[in-house]
Amino acid sequence: MLWAGRIISALPVLLLIFSAVMKLMKPVPVLQGFAHYGYPESQILVIGILELSSSVIYAIPRTSVLGAILLTGYLGGATATNVRVGDASFYATITLGILVWLGLYLRDARLRGLVPLRKQVA
Repeated sequence: MLWAGRIISALPVLLLIFSAVMKLMKPVPVLQGFAHYGYPESQILVIGILELSSSVIYAIPRTSVLGAILLTGYLGGATATNVRVGDASFYATITLGILVWLGLYLRDARLRGLVPLRKQVA
């Protein structure tokens, strides 16, 4: 379970770090995307830093629960933005959120203790 959790957790981390780096580099497609979503160009740096820092916090085992909470908020905002403009890509942000928590659930026994998915037999 530990290695499956690590692999599943790595997927959203890699995608979100790539996305954050692209925001920090500000290529033309990112600028066009921000215009499409109705966000001012001045917010790209702030959103990129939030995305990057939340992903790094999630990737560190000691702070991964806090990172998962931060990423849930970030991805919730991304989902709401996609729904607002009518993009079907909101499925991707929902899937990333599920992977964040599934990966953490599989690699963290404390979380499995808090959220048991099956009944414990005494």
